[in-house]
Amino acid sequence: MSRRGFCRTVAGTAAGLAMAVTRPTMPAHAATNRAADPDAPVEPRIRLADVPPDKRVIALTFDCCPGAFDTRIATVLITEHIPATIFITWLWMRRNPDGLALLLAHPELFAIENHGELHIPPVLGNRTIFGIRVAGDLPAIRHEIDAGARAIQTATGRSPRWYRAATGFYTPSVIPQIEKSGSAIGGYSLSADLGASLPAARVAARMAGASSGDVIVAHLNQPLRPSGLGVVAGLRALQRQGTLFVRLDQARTTPPTNA
Repeated sequence: MSRRGFCRTVAGTAAGLAMAVTRPTMPAHAATNRAADPDAPVEPRIRLADVPPDKRVIALTFDCCPGAFDTRIATVLITEHIPATIFITWLWMRRNPDGLALLLAHPELFAIENHGELHIPPVLGNRTIFGIRVAGDLPAIRHEIDAGARAIQTATGRSPRWYRAATGFYTPSVIPQIEKSGSAIGGYSLSADLGASLPAARVAARMAGASSGDVIVAHLNQPLRPSGLGVVAGLRALQRQGTLFVRLDQARTTPPTNA
């Protein structure tokens, strides 16, 4: 399955209300229409660059789509001093001030990056991805990214460097424009939980089987789902294997390629 990570939301209107749900399938157009439609949405893949051959190095990234806060995962990251890159939406920040405060209390561990304002995919046209209505045009895409970045600037005192799309999908022609605006594309090479949809054992196995250089995505906004327990088990397994963890702002990555 080429789909590696997503959260489905039903976004609100100007008030910005949304409800997070997930769906472990990939939109048919992403796989079948790409040859016919050169601007069909793509899911960029990145990996860590220049990984030492004698070490296993992995970047952990977590999405905070609209939803709650999974303290099961956060507690392990903090107690085991495991660094991670956290992509957050403005909606998540608004709903989870205590979770945000906990993340901000550990700047040595967590880099806070941009997942958008309302969790709207940066995709052109009139379509949906995993049930989410896409931005549709460039002004809406710019607003989604810029408003998310401003929220992070206000919360952290720093401008985010990375942007990860809602659903992980982008219109290909939009990617260079996002990069020219100063945001790096927050792709990934391995989805641990497929949008927090997998059972714990499968999540743990996927993480334990990660390759050196992988950029892993999982979700930090679904505390009631069993996938979070799988992330915890996967983290333990990676530790036992002697894995070194880095944040995206601490490493070089390969240019995004369209999966």
